[in-house]
Amino acid sequence: MAFDFRVFGSGQLDEQFVDWLVKERSLDMSLHYEKLWSYYHNEMREIAPVGMSTRVSESARPYRQTQEYGLPSRITGMNYSFYGGILGGTEVRGIERKEVVIENDIAWRIDTMVDFLFGKDTSIVSRAADPQRAQEIQQILEAVFSANGGATYFQQLALLGSIFGFVDVILRWGGMQGLTRSSDESKGSEEVGGEDEVPGGSFAGDRPKHFDEVLRRARNLMLEAIEAPRSLPILDANDYRKLDFYIQHYRQQHNQLAEEAGEVITTNRFGRQSGRQKETHNVEILGPRIWQRYEDRELVAEGVNPLGVVPVVHIQNMPLPLRYEGQGDVEPLIPLQDELNTRLSDRASRITFQSFKMFLGKGIEGFEDRAVAPGRMWSTENPEAAIEEFGGDPGSPSEDAHINHIRESLDKASGVASIAAGILKGRIGNLTSAVALKMTLMGVLSKTERKRKSYRQGIADMSRLILLALDKLGIYQNEPEEREIEIHWPSPLPENLMEKLQEAQLKKELGVTQEQILQELGYGVINDE
Repeated sequence: MAFDFRVFGSGQLDEQFVDWLVKERSLDMSLHYEKLWSYYHNEMREIAPVGMSTRVSESARPYRQTQEYGLPSRITGMNYSFYGGILGGTEVRGIERKEVVIENDIAWRIDTMVDFLFGKDTSIVSRAADPQRAQEIQQILEAVFSANGGATYFQQLALLGSIFGFVDVILRWGGMQGLTRSSDESKGSEEVGGEDEVPGGSFAGDRPKHFDEVLRRARNLMLEAIEAPRSLPILDANDYRKLDFYIQHYRQQHNQLAEEAGEVITTNRFGRQSGRQKETHNVEILGPRIWQRYEDRELVAEGVNPLGVVPVVHIQNMPLPLRYEGQGDVEPLIPLQDELNTRLSDRASRITFQSFKMFLGKGIEGFEDRAVAPGRMWSTENPEAAIEEFGGDPGSPSEDAHINHIRESLDKASGVASIAAGILKGRIGNLTSAVALKMTLMGVLSKTERKRKSYRQGIADMSRLILLALDKLGIYQNEPEEREIEIHWPSPLPENLMEKLQEAQLKKELGVTQEQILQELGYGVINDE
C-alpha cells in the first residue's frame, strides 16, 4: 500500500515527494550522519571471516575500529568503501597490514563540551505575573523534565546535537497512540481532524480537580529525542525557519522472529541457534492537525493533533545561517583525526622496526639457526667472519613535533584544549587565579556560551509546547503570556562557595530580590509534595 495523505487536506502533502524523501534523500543523509556517529563512538568489531580480511599479519590485531576508515591503504592493507565502512573493505594486493594505532581525540572533546554545557543542573524560572501560577508552572515543567530523565536527558540532547549538528524533540501524549485502521479503510479530511475533534477532552479524560493530579498527568508527557538519521523535516518553501510537516523514518525491531526466517529456531553445525528478528520500516508524519504512522507502507495508526502546531522542537547545536541543520563539532575534526591516526600508526611501525636490536652474521655457518642469548658462542675458521649489530630507536624529533602540531590544531578546531579535561601538562603555573583559569579555558567557555543560547531557546520552546499541550488537552489551563520562562545556568568552572555567598550578600544589600539571588545560587523552587 502506498502513502495516502488525503487526510491532511488537498494539496497539503505530496505522496511522491515523501516517497522520494524516504527512499532517496534519507539514504545519503543516513550515510553522512552514520559516519559522524562512527567517528565519535569508534566502535570496535571483531574480525569475522565473512567480509573481512582473513590474511594473517604479524602486526595485526584481532579487531577493527571505525576510525580505520580514514587511514591510507599502505597502513591498513585495505581499501574501504564509503558505503561499507570498515565492514565493506577489500584487500589491496601486495600490501601487508601494518600496526594500526587509533587515538580517539574526538570523543573526549565532545564529552568535555557536553560536561561544560550540562554538567550541572540548570534551573527553569517561570515569568508568569502571578507568583502562585509561576510556582505551579515551574513545578509542572520540573515534573515533565524529571520524568523524561532530568539532567541526563539534557546531556543526551547536547550529545546528539554536538555530533550531528542538531537534535529534534517530539512531544507525545497518551492520545497520540491513535486509532488503528485497517488497510482498506479510506477517510477524507472531513472525517478525521474536524474542528469538533480538536478539543483534548478525549485525550486527557476528566479535568483534574487537584494540582497533584495535574502533576501526575503531566509526567505522562513524553519528550522523544530524535537522532538526525531519522529526521526528514518538510520546511516552508518560502521560509526555511517554518516547519510545515515533520517526518521520521526508522527500522523497528519486534520481539519475535521474522516470518521469512521461520517461526521455528534451528541449530546450525556450530551449535548456535539461527533466526532473524522481525523488523519493520516505520514512517511517521506529523502535521499541525493530523498525524499518521505507517509500517512497511501499511497505515497502522492515525489521529488528531489538538495542539494546532507540529509538536516538534528543533535545536541547533550552533546556529548555521540559512540551514535547518546546525554546525556540529565532529565533522570539522575528522580530517585532523585521520592525520593524527596516520602519524601515530607510522610512528608505531617505525618503533617496531627500530626498537629491537638485530644482528647480521657474516661468515658464520648456521648463524640463522641459533638464538642470540647470554653465554652463546660461535666458532668459525673464517678470518673475515663478523657479527654486526643494528637497529634501536634513535628518535625522530620532527615526527613528534608534527604530532604535537596536529593535537594543537585539534585544540583550535574544537575549542577544547586538553586542560579542559584535566590534563594540565606544563601549564599549572598559569592557574594562579580565577581570571587566569578563564583565560586558559577561553575557547571552550566561549563555545559553551554560544551553545547555551541555542539550547536556552530549545528548552524555552519545549516548555511552551508542554504548557500548550496541557492547555489543549484540558489538564492545566494557561495563557500564552504565562508560557515564557527564564533559564539560569551555573558556572561550568569550579567556584569558591564563600565568594559566591559574599557576592550574594552584596547583591541583597543593593536591592536584588531574594528569589533572584537564590536562583543564581542554584536553589530552585521548593516543592512541598
